[in-house]
Amino acid sequence: MSSLLLHPPSHLSPTVALLLSQQAPGILGKSKGAVSTSFFQSLLSAPETPELWTTYENLLLSCLRTGDDESAHQCLERLVNRFGNDNERIMALKGLIKEAGADDAATLDVILKEYEQILQDNPTNIPILKRRVALLRSVGRISESVSALISLLDISPTDAEAWGELADLYFSEGLYPQAIFALEEVLVLQPNAWNIHARLGEVLFIAAKSTGSTSQLVEALKRFSRSIELCDDYLRGYYGLKLTTRQLLLSDSKKVSSNRNDSDGFAMPDSTTLSRLDEMATEKLAEILRRSSAGEKGWQGYDEAEIKATRELLENESSTITR
Repeated sequence: MSSLLLHPPSHLSPTVALLLSQQAPGILGKSKGAVSTSFFQSLLSAPETPELWTTYENLLLSCLRTGDDESAHQCLERLVNRFGNDNERIMALKGLIKEAGADDAATLDVILKEYEQILQDNPTNIPILKRRVALLRSVGRISESVSALISLLDISPTDAEAWGELADLYFSEGLYPQAIFALEEVLVLQPNAWNIHARLGEVLFIAAKSTGSTSQLVEALKRFSRSIELCDDYLRGYYGLKLTTRQLLLSDSKKVSSNRNDSDGFAMPDSTTLSRLDEMATEKLAEILRRSSAGEKGWQGYDEAEIKATRELLENESSTITR
């Protein structure tokens, strides 16, 4: 059984998700049917483990991603037999399978109404609240999705996943200050999440490009630097660091100098330090490209689109220098 099935499959590449879903017949075939309701039969059966139910849930999600609805239903059946139809997580999984099988907008509206009925009976059903948010977003009802997320956060203000989703919704609407605030809330809850530091840096960088704010560029530099401090091989951190240092080096020197102490007391590095940071980011990005392309152990798993973008960034810089 793949250890990948013990982790949520949402961040797995389509190739890996397909590989996992192809294991479904073998995994389901090893443990026939449901949990025994007989005390004596349960004594003779293999012991339950948390890993078993985590595997079924994650296998269900991978099967839905790859269109194996039959295996997904088998996984759901076993989870229902173990935890019951009234379990909140099971209710959300059942709704997810219905969403995946919906053929038109009318069917999705029916599912949405089912979620709303469940929430009338239990307004604090977090899994259903999250499914409702996801469904609203998928059908393009962004403002309602944002409102639903805010309501969810009123109930569960320490839900980092919900804050991250809210940030993504705000960003998609071009509401950069609100997106920045939501990501800062994620970091209050998960201060060592290097990917969130990098994501905040990306939003700050994009916001700075639209407003011309040097202080936001400086803050982005701080966030990218923290990201790679926490994870030495994080490609997005180095990619963002290179873009930011290059932008700051191209900025008017007087304007940069006047903002040396902006961004909550974070001192703006001088041009020499910025050049060194740019060189370091370039070297690290080139190393990641070289070692991942060579298939070295411990250097796999980077997103193909990110690798492609990194290669283009370095090649464009090289051609500019050559000219």
